[in-house]
Amino acid sequence: MGERLNLTRKLIADHLVSGTMEPGEEIGIRIDDTLTQDATGTLAYLMFEAMGLPRVRTNISVSYVDHQLLQVDTRNADDHVYLQDVAAKYGIHYSKPGNGICHQVHLERFSRPGDTLLGSDSHTPTCGGVGMLALGAGGQDVACAMAGLPFYLRMPKVLAIELRGKLQPWVASKDIILEVLRRLTVKGGVGRVFEYIGPGAGSLEVTDRATVANMGAEGGATTSIFASDEKVRRYFRGQGREEMYRLVQPDPDAEYDERMVIDLDRLEPLIAKPHSPDNVVPVRELAGLAVDQVAVGSCTNSSFQDLMTIADLVRGRTVHPRVNLVCSPGSRQVYEMIAANGALTDLIAAGARILESSCGPCPGLGAVPQTGAVSVRSFNRNFEGRCGAPGVNVYLSSPVVAAAAAITGEVVDPRALDRQPVRIRLPRAYKVDDRMILPPSESPDDVEIRRGPNIQPIPRRGPLDATLCGRVLTRVGDNVSTDGILPAHAHILALRSNVPAISEHVFALVDPEFVPRAKEHGGGFVVAGNNYGQGSSREHAALAPSYLGVKAIIAKSFARIHRANLANWGVLPLEFIDPSEYDLLDRDDELEIVDARAMLAAGVTEIPVRNATNGRTLLTRVDLSERQRGLLLVGGLLNAASGLDAVASHDRGATSGAGSAVVGAPAEPVGAR
Repeated sequence: MGERLNLTRKLIADHLVSGTMEPGEEIGIRIDDTLTQDATGTLAYLMFEAMGLPRVRTNISVSYVDHQLLQVDTRNADDHVYLQDVAAKYGIHYSKPGNGICHQVHLERFSRPGDTLLGSDSHTPTCGGVGMLALGAGGQDVACAMAGLPFYLRMPKVLAIELRGKLQPWVASKDIILEVLRRLTVKGGVGRVFEYIGPGAGSLEVTDRATVANMGAEGGATTSIFASDEKVRRYFRGQGREEMYRLVQPDPDAEYDERMVIDLDRLEPLIAKPHSPDNVVPVRELAGLAVDQVAVGSCTNSSFQDLMTIADLVRGRTVHPRVNLVCSPGSRQVYEMIAANGALTDLIAAGARILESSCGPCPGLGAVPQTGAVSVRSFNRNFEGRCGAPGVNVYLSSPVVAAAAAITGEVVDPRALDRQPVRIRLPRAYKVDDRMILPPSESPDDVEIRRGPNIQPIPRRGPLDATLCGRVLTRVGDNVSTDGILPAHAHILALRSNVPAISEHVFALVDPEFVPRAKEHGGGFVVAGNNYGQGSSREHAALAPSYLGVKAIIAKSFARIHRANLANWGVLPLEFIDPSEYDLLDRDDELEIVDARAMLAAGVTEIPVRNATNGRTLLTRVDLSERQRGLLLVGGLLNAASGLDAVASHDRGATSGAGSAVVGAPAEPVGAR
């Protein structure tokens, strides 16, 4: 009798082009679709241009503008027109500013059960809600996927999360993923896919499933996925694209590496306290906590169902005098539908501020509350300072809990409200208007790409030195996120296409003197705790330290995407074999890794690091594939991919990738056209 395949293994097997499906082994898979957003897209497309291909080789690639819509000067607008021109020229669809958040729009208009999706955003797994194998990655990996090259990752274990029972009144799908995070923590999903099964999973609507799949990223999961079923078919029918539906399900009695059971009948409203998404407690434990701001939206909870829930709760009421309520519809479709049915009027009448269909407050791009504020948000991340400034206490909850706080001015268990539970009936047909999604040009040769002055060439890194030496530039603790490494605040993210300029803000919130220290000493090392680089896939958090001369990060452990991004940008990720030796390294210690290049080329897994300051030598581990080692030797994926003359003739689905042939002289600086 053959293996009874779970859905994850089925879809990986359908797309496998290299490697074996043994947990921990590197595999290469064929990518059907890609997405980018404007905070990461410029780098991805600059790299794609350097490959010299006339068109993308995916089924569908979409470039979204949803992050930096604050156009206080020309820099953001310049990036947007660059993205629009590149899309027209190279066969990419372009979702204009105002059309919505990439994950919400992709779910509505482009998702397809059974296909693979690679996005330059860590919340790309949102489309796992309809049965896609949707993965977040750095922009360089997305550029390679657009070129028809495989995407490489470690074969994950598959954790079956069995949902039993049914959500009770006032309990939301957001509470499911908060419960998962409460049990597993922000690093419990590393090396795992969360596959949701059971009757409780089947009871959830598509947008509920998308919420759960979206926030699996907060657990460090490779991705999250649900089977497709009749509810998915109905959703596709309502979106006017039932022909894209496909039934994808695990085999009966499928085998899983691990299992977890959540009884939805017993689940209660939950909330994540500052400053981590896994700091989860029952809402009732915080009842009475005064609230200053409530924010509803983000790629996690900005669907029609979510906005209608908020509107239902505030209808006929006024937001509490102390509370500033802001709402971000996830897409133009959602915006138009709540405008047509009167829900938008209810929100405005209650005192809500209606923001653009964008990421907005989630990464700190507007609606930053006052110092010391308590902000209850239906978002996915509450890292210190991510909201736009330090000193704000962000709590994560469902839209129901957020709306209850907006009305009462304090955290309240919605089950205690003196009213009937909210019940939202989903529409049979959604308003479909794709005029703000621009198709590629039919005359690509006629497209001239506009490049604003802030779009600068991407700096190259040279081949790995024979010996690595330098100072410990900073020493940071556990769970330092990519926002901690390089914040995404409005004044910083405007510099995303200018690496020298954005590099001035590395560790701005964690160690404000890091940049001058790195410049003074010509680079060096960073020492870190567990789960370094969690959160956003934003590769600037690897590229900017690389530009400043960081040679290696020595950490207790790494988040999946950030480890890959470090290798892609030529920075050596090393792990303490004995985590207690973290305490033996101090800032300004002089470190030396003799014969680093030779050891990496020879496949050595244990790398000695000598501390010249105290005379100690500690052992570190290199947990990289042979392909990734090759990337480091030549100075990163940009050098490897740009030097491949064969890329232009590479057959889609071939088993060799950019890292399997790392020869060739570096091309001209990307962006120097």
